Amino acid sequence: MRGRLIGLLVLTLLLAGCTSGGAARDGRITLRFQSLAWQEESVQANKELVKEWNASHPDVNVEYVQGSWDSVHDQLLTSFEGGEAPDIIHDASDDLADFAYGGYLADLSDLLPARLKSGIPPHSWDTTTFGDGVYGVPFLQEPRVLIANATWLKRAAVRIPTAQHPWSWPEFRKITEQLSGNGKYGVAWPLKEPVSATLNLSLSTGGELFHRGADGKVKVRFEAADQVVPRTIHDQANTDHSASPTTLGSGGSDTLPGFFGGKYAMVPLGFSYRQQIVQQAPKGFDWQVLPAPAGADGPTQGVSPQTLSIAQDSKHKKEAAEFIDFLLRPRNMVRLALGDWMLPTGTQALKDPALRTAENGWATGTALAAQLRSAPAQSVRGYPEWKDKVATPAFQEYYSGAIGLDELRHRLENDGNLVLARYQR
Repeated sequence: MRGRLIGLLVLTLLLAGCTSGGAARDGRITLRFQSLAWQEESVQANKELVKEWNASHPDVNVEYVQGSWDSVHDQLLTSFEGGEAPDIIHDASDDLADFAYGGYLADLSDLLPARLKSGIPPHSWDTTTFGDGVYGVPFLQEPRVLIANATWLKRAAVRIPTAQHPWSWPEFRKITEQLSGNGKYGVAWPLKEPVSATLNLSLSTGGELFHRGADGKVKVRFEAADQVVPRTIHDQANTDHSASPTTLGSGGSDTLPGFFGGKYAMVPLGFSYRQQIVQQAPKGFDWQVLPAPAGADGPTQGVSPQTLSIAQDSKHKKEAAEFIDFLLRPRNMVRLALGDWMLPTGTQALKDPALRTAENGWATGTALAAQLRSAPAQSVRGYPEWKDKVATPAFQEYYSGAIGLDELRHRLENDGNLVLARYQR
């Protein structure tokens, strides 16, 4: 009996070994799809699409795995190094550089069908191109917009900006000062994570911050064009007192109670925050979506789209690419965009009438889509460490008034370039 039990155990282990790597016992391929969808509508849309794929592809089963934006970088790094990475990976383009250069992600150049390649514009593909390879499919993007108290703006009789005629940064500063007083503020900047917001908005003023030399190495240069946006925010908070100083360390959701309570006229937020506003705003609260301020380059903004990648270790890259193609058909891309309250990257999906209504500001967002560009830090190796250890504390201290512009420049350039140099030896 003991011998039979040992034999059964050995057989079980052998079968387990045969079924690892994405193939079930019956020969059916199983792909693991790690999704970072978190809003109820978005999770539902993703799960429905997985279900539809599985129903129409009996030989390739996709298993939905729930991930989290809060821990995705460290979790993926651990899974890559442990050989346990999911086949299909949902992430953001600004998190891909180190994984792509590290050999953890598959180059999708020859895996994706022509339909998908041509359906997404080149400036979106730029966000996932590292060196000579493409390591993710950008599919959802989110401009930063101004969520405004419409009643307040009408009462003040200020010019209402449009995507074609946005406020300039000086005009925006002047208007927020005009709207302030009696314990109320023209704007509340939620800058708990100040780096991406600052860098992405600075594209409208020609700011790039990261410059690649003839030797191919990247260095930080904090020049005049890079300073317009941070100086505006700093002066609103510390000179004009038109920006609430208490929200500078807050997340976007933290500002909504004060916004609904009439404490701030405007809050710069990601486009997807509209869902929370629809769900949480008091009855009768009149709000509207306005384009972010712009510089000489117009309403250009940097974005880091959500992406779908394939693990280099996946044994079924072809099938994984076919699932991505299915997930991102124009009709399905619209479903994902509506579920996440974001914009699709696909040109055909962007034409869908559901994304072009005036209700809840959809039309304002789609009018900005053509001006969205790759975030400045997109392909910079070492950016996550530079952001966390250097840029985030430096910007936070500058915005609070604890340090001046010269000290900010010193930290971003001197301290920052020491960090980046370690990744470019």
